[in-house]
Amino acid sequence: MTRDASSVIAESKMGRLQLLAIGICVILNALDGFDILSISFASPAIATEWGVNRAALGLVLSMELIGMGVGSMAIGAFADRYGRRISILASLAIMTAGMLLTAGAQNVITLSLYRLATGLGIGGMLACTNAIVAELANDRTRNVSVTIMASGYPIGAALGGTAASLLLRHYGWPAIFLFGASASGAMLPLVWLALPESISFLTRLGTPRAQIQADAILARMGHTGPFKSGSSAPLRAPLIGLFQSGLAMGTVLLSAAYFSHIITFYFVLKWLPKIVADMGFAPATAGLVLVWANVGGAAGALTLSLLSRWFSVRALVLTALVLAAIMVTLFGQVAPSLTQISLLAAGAGFFTNGAVVGIYALVANYYPTPSRAGGTGFVIGIGRGGAALGPIIAGILFNDGVQLPIVAAVMAVGSLAAAVAVFALPRPTPKVDREGRSPDAAWLAR
Repeated sequence: MTRDASSVIAESKMGRLQLLAIGICVILNALDGFDILSISFASPAIATEWGVNRAALGLVLSMELIGMGVGSMAIGAFADRYGRRISILASLAIMTAGMLLTAGAQNVITLSLYRLATGLGIGGMLACTNAIVAELANDRTRNVSVTIMASGYPIGAALGGTAASLLLRHYGWPAIFLFGASASGAMLPLVWLALPESISFLTRLGTPRAQIQADAILARMGHTGPFKSGSSAPLRAPLIGLFQSGLAMGTVLLSAAYFSHIITFYFVLKWLPKIVADMGFAPATAGLVLVWANVGGAAGALTLSLLSRWFSVRALVLTALVLAAIMVTLFGQVAPSLTQISLLAAGAGFFTNGAVVGIYALVANYYPTPSRAGGTGFVIGIGRGGAALGPIIAGILFNDGVQLPIVAAVMAVGSLAAAVAVFALPRPTPKVDREGRSPDAAWLAR
């Protein structure tokens, strides 16, 4: 009996190849986490060495976030047309080259350009890994798999931050970027050899070559054919598809939610080392406080992943967003005690990152296979506008003499606005179609 290949993945128990692929994507997301925050770890030393003021530093801190917005949309759309695996390899190569170039930057202009280039790869990586994990996981573990993948970000930032503090103390800030380039480059052969293409993507193509590839991957997973292929059809313009077939309102609200919350999220992650350094602590010590924020972020991601097996992801995200706003506001009131700062940073990281990974799960479940990477890329791309605004707005406020308690309260509003958008999300059409829409698209009905 001929079986539908996508249904085999959706209904079967997770195998070793799927678990390996998800593990690789966790590592790739960990590299994203370190590469994004590498400039945050290095910024106090760069500001001191080059005499950069806070407003200019805020712009530098935002450059890779702007690149991430462009990369998310462009490479996400590319992945929906040409495949997740090749797009991940391209993103990884761009990240490696960008980090290597950043290590040799001589002034603010070249540093900004190299961080912009690095962001292109980082943005594309997240759009593609989110899609491929959602498509390689079965129905039962999809939410958990996506949130575990997203937890790689704070884990990479925490572990990488510890390494960055040591490198900064002994070798100076360029060593941070050389370390990141080496780690990213080392992943290229592993991804090439071990990461399979998405079965849903291959069966949607419906070409003889894609069918052969899908059958070979399914055989490696222990499934025997024959398997039914999808029908090859002309691809729609990626962005147009996000505003058709009942997806338009969800696309707008998911983008708004991510945009708003990421302003708050990156205010914490980008400015934390500089805030702590301005309190009189050494740059290496300030970097360790950011490590605590990411330890909290990893715990928040894993906690949300666990709870998503029993509770609605939407309800969990709403709770995390409200508590994130409270914790970021409280962080701004902290007395200059390193212990208090570290604990509040960990609490802010727990809820802000928990909300981020929850939004990724909502996005992965909302879009069907033909639009999943493009939809993820669009939401992340629009959201990175908020990511870029966060450090810039805070930098302008700080430069105008506004004190930390007020700045933190203003930046926390982003998470509250995101909660409103998530609450207003419409119910997506809860059906399974031959294009790969998952039954989990009915998450609002839970």
